[in-house]
Amino acid sequence: MNHRFLTIFLLGFSLTACKQVAVQTKTNNSEQQVIQPTFITEPVKHDTDDPAVWINPQDASKSLVIGTDKDIDGALYVYDLQGKIQEDKVVRNLKRPDNVDIEYGLKLNNKATDIAVTTERFTHKLRIYALPDMKPVDNGGIEVFENETGAEFRDLMGIALYKNKAGEIYAIVGRKSGPTDGTYLWQYLLEDDGKGQVKATLVRKFGAYSGKKEIESIAVDDELGYIYYSDEGVGVRKYFAEPSKGNQELALFATTGFTEDHEGISIYQTSQDKGYILVSDQGANQFHIFSREGTAQNPHEHTLLKVVKVKAVQSDGSEVVSVPLNSTFKKGLFIAMSDDRTFHFYKWEDIAGKELK
Repeated sequence: MNHRFLTIFLLGFSLTACKQVAVQTKTNNSEQQVIQPTFITEPVKHDTDDPAVWINPQDASKSLVIGTDKDIDGALYVYDLQGKIQEDKVVRNLKRPDNVDIEYGLKLNNKATDIAVTTERFTHKLRIYALPDMKPVDNGGIEVFENETGAEFRDLMGIALYKNKAGEIYAIVGRKSGPTDGTYLWQYLLEDDGKGQVKATLVRKFGAYSGKKEIESIAVDDELGYIYYSDEGVGVRKYFAEPSKGNQELALFATTGFTEDHEGISIYQTSQDKGYILVSDQGANQFHIFSREGTAQNPHEHTLLKVVKVKAVQSDGSEVVSVPLNSTFKKGLFIAMSDDRTFHFYKWEDIAGKELK
C-alpha cells in the first residue's frame, strides 16, 4: 500500500474534523464507537485483501479503487467511489494476487503512465497495469526474489511503490517468509524496457524480520521518503525509501496494545510533513492512529493518538486518501478490507472524529 499527496487538491481546503458518525457498543464495560462505512463494495469471488486508490487528475470524482481477490483464480477488482464494480476494467485469472499499489507518471514510450502493481504469489511475479484502463505493461509479468530457495521465500505478498524527487519509481516487495539477516524486503527500480513495457532492476535488499510471523503490509511516504512495514506480532518498522540513504532501521513502534497481527498501514497527510499513520489491529477490528511527524525531539518517535473501531472485520489491507474526492468524501477516503469479501469505504471525518484534524 502507498500514500499519495496532490497539493493542488489541498489548496484552500480545510481539514477541520466533522462530527463522527458511529454506533455505540459495550466492550469490557466501557463504551466504544464502531465507525460505520459510507459504502460497502460489491463482493469479490473469493477473498479481499488489499486496496489502492487511483486519483483521476482530471476529475477526482471519477477516481478508482483497485482491490485484490486473493486466490489461485484471483483478480484485481476495480470500483467506483460508490463501491460498484467496473467490470470492463477488472483483471481476472491471476494466480493469487495479494497486495496492490499505485504510482503516477512512469515514463513508457516517453509518455507519463500511471500504474497499478500487484504481487502474484504463485508465479513469483509482479503484474503491472496502466491506469485507468488496466492494460498490462509487464510482458506477462516480472519475476522477483530470483534464486531464493528457502520455503516460501519467493511467495509474494506485500508491495509498495515509491517515487523519489528525481521521478524514479521503485517497487518494494515482501514475501510469505524470508531470512532474518536484514534482507527480507527487496527493492526494484521500474523503467521502460525500450519497447514501452516495464522492466525491473534489483537495487537493494533490506529490512529486519523477527521470524515470529510474516511481513505483508508495506507503505511508503513519498514526500518524506520513508518506508513502513508490519512485522506481524511485533510492530511497525521504519526505513529510508531512498536506497542511497542506507539500510539502518529508523524506528520500531506500535509494539504494544495490539491483540494479534499488525496489518494494513496507510498514511493521511494534513500538510507536507504532518499527518497520521494508521495501522490495523486485525484481531480487534480496529485501527491505531499514530503521528506521522514524530516529536520535536525525535522525528522517528510516532506517538499513539487514537484507536478507532470499525465495522470491517479482520481487516488485513487498508488505504487512505488525503484529498477531497467528491461531495461525499470531502476530506478524504479511508478504505478497509473486510473478511466478508468486501471493502469498506469511510469518510475521513468519521475516522478522525473530534480528536484529529
